Amino acid sequence: MQRDHVLREINELLANHSFETSHIYDRSCFDMVARKRLLLLLLKVLINIDGLTGPQAEEIKKVASTFLASPLVVGLKSKHEYLEEDVVYERHGIPVIAPETLKNMITEEIYPEVFADRGGYFVQVDGNVIKDARERENLSLKDLANKAHVSRETIYKYEHGRVRACPETVITLESILNMKITLSIDIFKIPQSGNVKMAEDTPKELAQLGFGVIKTNKTPFDAIAKSDPELAELKKNIAMITNMEKNRNQKILNKMALNVKDLSGVTGTEAVFIFEHKKNMECIEGVPVVHNWEIKEMESSKEFLKVIKERKECN
Repeated sequence: MQRDHVLREINELLANHSFETSHIYDRSCFDMVARKRLLLLLLKVLINIDGLTGPQAEEIKKVASTFLASPLVVGLKSKHEYLEEDVVYERHGIPVIAPETLKNMITEEIYPEVFADRGGYFVQVDGNVIKDARERENLSLKDLANKAHVSRETIYKYEHGRVRACPETVITLESILNMKITLSIDIFKIPQSGNVKMAEDTPKELAQLGFGVIKTNKTPFDAIAKSDPELAELKKNIAMITNMEKNRNQKILNKMALNVKDLSGVTGTEAVFIFEHKKNMECIEGVPVVHNWEIKEMESSKEFLKVIKERKECN
């Protein structure tokens, strides 16, 4: 199956189930974004999931963390085998699933509980549920261990959340205790922002307004401006910035504008071009243009976002 075909199927699946979806982006660290209420997905599709490199994964996590999105890789196989349905894999800290797993989650709200790791498949169990059920059945640790054909120490570790269980043992325990003991995998985790660093060469004009710039690679935009969280006056504290001191022709600018406008709508952020020299231009394809000399005269980030709003509405 071709990667483009998988991408189109995923886009159609999400769009048909009340997700707002973005364009599909070529040559980007992520392929598309999709939003449904508070859930924002940052998706990468691969035929072979081992093709995801460490630097690519870090870039995806950096963008996801800044946008408060959940990064997710959808793939067909690794170099050793095809991906199993309803199993979560992982590459460089990003969850990886098969297309059918995504379909089950979106259409049936069936979330995977099994994850693959070195040594096989594992399940996270709810230790409190196991302990409560064991005590309710008047079973000692040794009694339950004997029935499940595991050691007493293993049951103790299950109850204290110290180890994962293999699916076969879980099936046996659930049969003995007559109840569900597994936990669904939190596949929509948002990466921690601790590794996201502001660029040291943030333009002084933006820095004076309280913005730090996070530069990106292989994205439809050049950078992300993130405001100081202590500035409560801002309703939106992120703006995608493009054309950071770069010489691009009008055709390329128009294409970039369409992409960042699309992303802006799905992610709920602002988009803006910042130009050094191009005068007599306030908007490109619906994306506001702000010039450095204008930013120098602004007194606050609120004023910066006000100009963006006015020029967007005038388009």
